[in-house]
Amino acid sequence: MSQCCQKIKDTVQKLASDHKDIHSSVSRVGKAIDRNFDSEICGVVSDAVWDSREKQQQILQMAIVEHLYQQGMLSVAEELCQESTLNVDLDFKQPFLELNRILEALHEQDLGPALEWAVSHRQRLLELNSSLEFKLHRLHFIRLLAGGPEKQLEALSYARHFQPFARLHQREIQVMMGSLVYLRLGLEKSPYCHLLDSSHWAEICETFTRDACSLLGLSVESPLSVSFASGCVALPVLMNIKAVIEQRQCTGVWSHKDELPIEIELGMKCWYHSVFACPILRQQTSDSNPPIKLICGHVISRDALNKLINGGKLKCPYCPMEQNPADGKRIIF
Repeated sequence: MSQCCQKIKDTVQKLASDHKDIHSSVSRVGKAIDRNFDSEICGVVSDAVWDSREKQQQILQMAIVEHLYQQGMLSVAEELCQESTLNVDLDFKQPFLELNRILEALHEQDLGPALEWAVSHRQRLLELNSSLEFKLHRLHFIRLLAGGPEKQLEALSYARHFQPFARLHQREIQVMMGSLVYLRLGLEKSPYCHLLDSSHWAEICETFTRDACSLLGLSVESPLSVSFASGCVALPVLMNIKAVIEQRQCTGVWSHKDELPIEIELGMKCWYHSVFACPILRQQTSDSNPPIKLICGHVISRDALNKLINGGKLKCPYCPMEQNPADGKRIIF
């Protein structure tokens, strides 16, 4: 009995020792999580940034719905609209429906809908310097070439579609015409084998998406994905700024809805438009404080112009020219 009791005690002590080691490891994991993750991420941005919580929820739901439409998940977007009682206008849906219909056809290597769309929007595509229609005709011609000698006459007949593009795409048309010489021997074993590369289909999908989005007034990437990617870059910096503000008890550092307290570099991918900063006040211009061009050609912000007025006259801060403040003209980039 004594030996059994001693064996039980030894076993219990061993279990307690093992449990202590496990507990020590688990506690270190918890501390590591607490150290690397902020449980109050929502507190990084003040609630004053949003007009109201209802407005915030509506903007978020609309961004998710637009993302789902743009990704082709139409049924999921419709379900979300019903459950959230979000009223989405048919005019808003239509461009996404058309875009996804044509992209689905392209993924199945059906060029018909895309060609029909490109022909109907030819003038606007030309204004964008787009080569979409030519690339679609080229891809159809290459498909005919892949059919072998039996498709040679049909390919020659289809080559007439290249006539409107001869001036801008002469070299590419010459290459395609030259490939006809090797049609009987097989293009896959000729110097023109690159024409049969499957990457042309991925390229035409990207070209169509970019040009169609430009014509339909849509962004190539959904606003939700861009906002999410930008937030991942900006969040650590904003969390550090928040900690500094709280530590030093600074107030009024971040009081504007439309700007951050510091500049955050998001990379070239997020450069969408030019930004003008006033050289006098060192502030980025906005709709309420637009850039103004003076008679002498120098540009400053409206707030800077108002501060420089003296006795009804304005003297340019860069040159000695004196002028009437009313002669300044707003610039729109």
